[in-house]
Amino acid sequence: MKALINLVEKVKPNFEKGGRFEKLHRSFEAFETFLYVKGDVTRSGSHIRDAIDMKRTMVHVIIALIPPLLFGIWNVGFQHYRATGEEVAFMDQVLFGLIHVLPIIIVSYASGLAIEFIFASARDHEVNEGFLVSGMLIPLVIPVTTPLWMVAVATIFAVIIGKEVFGGTGMNILNPALLARAFLFFAYPSYLSGEVWIETTLQEGQQLVDGFSGATALAVMAAGEGAMPSDFNMFFGFIPGSIGETSTFAILLGAIVLIATGIGSFRIMASVFLGGLAMGLILNLFAVNDFMAMPAYRHLIMGGFAFGAVYMATDPVSASQTGVGKYIYGVLIGVITVLIRVVNPAYPEGMMLAILFMNVFAPLIDHYVVESRVKKRMKRMQKIRLQTQA
Repeated sequence: MKALINLVEKVKPNFEKGGRFEKLHRSFEAFETFLYVKGDVTRSGSHIRDAIDMKRTMVHVIIALIPPLLFGIWNVGFQHYRATGEEVAFMDQVLFGLIHVLPIIIVSYASGLAIEFIFASARDHEVNEGFLVSGMLIPLVIPVTTPLWMVAVATIFAVIIGKEVFGGTGMNILNPALLARAFLFFAYPSYLSGEVWIETTLQEGQQLVDGFSGATALAVMAAGEGAMPSDFNMFFGFIPGSIGETSTFAILLGAIVLIATGIGSFRIMASVFLGGLAMGLILNLFAVNDFMAMPAYRHLIMGGFAFGAVYMATDPVSASQTGVGKYIYGVLIGVITVLIRVVNPAYPEGMMLAILFMNVFAPLIDHYVVESRVKKRMKRMQKIRLQTQA
């Protein structure tokens, strides 16, 4: 580490004011911060110091994303060889998945960070670590066969429109990763239609085995055709789907990490699940179609519900900030998700739109929560004054 620090300090003058690469100062600073914690300290005013900062926060989220990422890599290979009927070793499945998933991750980070560096240099501000998480979330919420150029375009769109136009990290009102998925869905719907993404991973001469269905659980339910996967397979993720969204079990492992470290909001996670379950139970009372008659708990283990509840809805920037507001925000996400799935079969996955919709209303929720508290305190103070005067 000492040798690395010495090397960085040796080349640093070239990137400072007056140096040969002065315009790349912010980009160099970002790499320096990524390699190790700099010795910068506050010089004035009073500040509360603790062991957590944005860099550590983002690292904790990346750690929490490891279970669904690793499972998704394996599941890509598993689904491919299951579709072709070939029996291969576990590591062959992992290797196949890694070959197809890793390029998506690389393109996501490369395109997103390039835009971050450009805006940081133009505005002369620090490159924040927020994209460390967004760059990983984007690959996990899209199909493995999404063309790399689409990944790059969607990521660039999300960073510019979702973050930079609002002022950068901490100022965005929408979740950038979900914005990238929404862009892909509306611009290129055939690639995120709910059908499986296995055919394009077939090698020349390979064919699908007879009877293999390429539809996801949500697509099967919406169409009313085909056999639904078992609850066991849906919970553990042995089904087709986006890279990181299939395994509820792996996602819950990540949720434990987020809650234990205090990074993710348990209030939001729990309320999203409760809202979805409650709406599902209400629809069960009517049961005018198969989707309404489906057991309510299945909504929680299908599609991107669990992934959205744990990783997307809990975004500390675009979510509600007040305690009560988090409950309202989460419940409404769960309710709207199930409503979209059931009422609009043409678009069975409602989690993305539900979260983006509530991102917009989160500030309004917090406003009324704060206003209600202010009014309660004013009434309490008025009551105390009257009692004192009496």
